[in-house]
Amino acid sequence: MQMEKLIITAAIQGAEISKSNFSPLPITPEEVAHEAYDAWNAGAAVIHLHVRDHNGHPTQDKDEFKKNIDAITATGCKAIIQVSTGGAVGMTAAERMQPVTLKPESASLNTGSLNFGDGIFLNPPDLIRALAVSMKQHGVKPEFEVYEEGHIHNALAIVKEGLANAPLSFQFVLGVPGGMSPNPKNIFILSEAVPINSNWGVAGIGRYQLSLGMISILLGGNVRVGFEDNIYYSKGEPAKSNAQLVARMVRLSEEIGRPIASENDARDILGLKKRE
Repeated sequence: MQMEKLIITAAIQGAEISKSNFSPLPITPEEVAHEAYDAWNAGAAVIHLHVRDHNGHPTQDKDEFKKNIDAITATGCKAIIQVSTGGAVGMTAAERMQPVTLKPESASLNTGSLNFGDGIFLNPPDLIRALAVSMKQHGVKPEFEVYEEGHIHNALAIVKEGLANAPLSFQFVLGVPGGMSPNPKNIFILSEAVPINSNWGVAGIGRYQLSLGMISILLGGNVRVGFEDNIYYSKGEPAKSNAQLVARMVRLSEEIGRPIASENDARDILGLKKRE
């Protein structure tokens, strides 16, 4: 029996890494567009997007998001653009909500609070609900970001209110200090907790990106790779590009006979309208 096509998400930038610590990190709209295009060309169907201001600091300003999205589109990249509403630790609800008003195809929706390294990533129920309402109003498909099993139950409460429609999408983020550990058994626990016929994928943090991605591929889940979660290709060897990390997952998936989802395959699987 043929396996479901693999959706690869490229999280090309994130909010925690600085250019001074990792020079390949894309910061400007032009750099972001170049990384997004190359990642899409390598096999990524989804671009998970954070943006920076002119000083290189994380921002949720909708105008900055528009600059980056326009730059990506101008390259000919046809990937699904998924904006982040997580932003960076400490951002207000009003800040985090801004890019949803641009009506992207998808947006991340963090469904629970947790200690995040040395900070606290606050996602109280009223914020989760407000973000979900905004996404529904603007026709944006949420992807539920899950750092531990309780976050799945928070997401399903939103679904019960009619604020998200099937097919549901979940991203299991494993290995964040303060979140669920990168133990492979946790993929089984989380995947069994989501509703039947939901889409789910794994984002392994740091050195766990490769091993957890491989397990997800074998289990029929999707995969997220990229500089947001991991900046190394192998131990002691920095990654050259997001495309390099995407290409490795493509090779691994094809080796076991699992085909790669194009952007329109992914739209079909995720319940999004196909684009020309």
